[in-house]
Amino acid sequence: MVSAQISSSSEHDGINETQVVLNVYDLTPVNSYTYWFGFGIFHSGIEVHGKECGFGAHDFPVSGVFEVEPRSCPGFIYRASNLLGRINMPPSEFRTFIECSASEYHGDAYNLISKNCNHFTDDIAWRLTGKHVPGWVNRLARLGALCGCLLPESLQATTVKQLPEYHDCTEEDGSESLSTATPRESTEMDDNDQEKLLVTSSAGTGEVAFVREATK
Repeated sequence: MVSAQISSSSEHDGINETQVVLNVYDLTPVNSYTYWFGFGIFHSGIEVHGKECGFGAHDFPVSGVFEVEPRSCPGFIYRASNLLGRINMPPSEFRTFIECSASEYHGDAYNLISKNCNHFTDDIAWRLTGKHVPGWVNRLARLGALCGCLLPESLQATTVKQLPEYHDCTEEDGSESLSTATPRESTEMDDNDQEKLLVTSSAGTGEVAFVREATK
């Protein structure tokens, strides 16, 4: 459970070779006490080519995969990094890979027990490196799946919805304004809604940008 010593992906290698790093965050301060017993509530993201990808909830049947600056996911407390391996994959190829994967991880399908951010990182890690994330990262979900009676029903149905904040583009000047309004309950999504989800935030602001899933 010790943080790995992470170097930049191109420091010693060619431009296409990169580290695959798991970044883990605390969802609750209680983790400070339970972490040492191999138990806690965590969020995780996969860092490749200098960007961290994660999976979060929203109310629409489109990509819930998002990008943030590494180890800076808003709403969480960074805890540790784990080097999973190295791959030789151009950034453009990785972008295509993550966009294709996004079609399997819609925001409205997020579930704390059966399909959460740690299921996403484990899946991506396995596809890229043939390795799974450490078992302690998603132990709560496995306990909930095997022994649902151990967890309150309200917790089993929880989705992590501090992500995203919505960015509204004003028609007058095309600038962005930040809105924290809860998205409406709907199973449909028009073009304006999709642009609010997919707009890329300014670098260094600690905000998220959702990945547009590949079209079939």
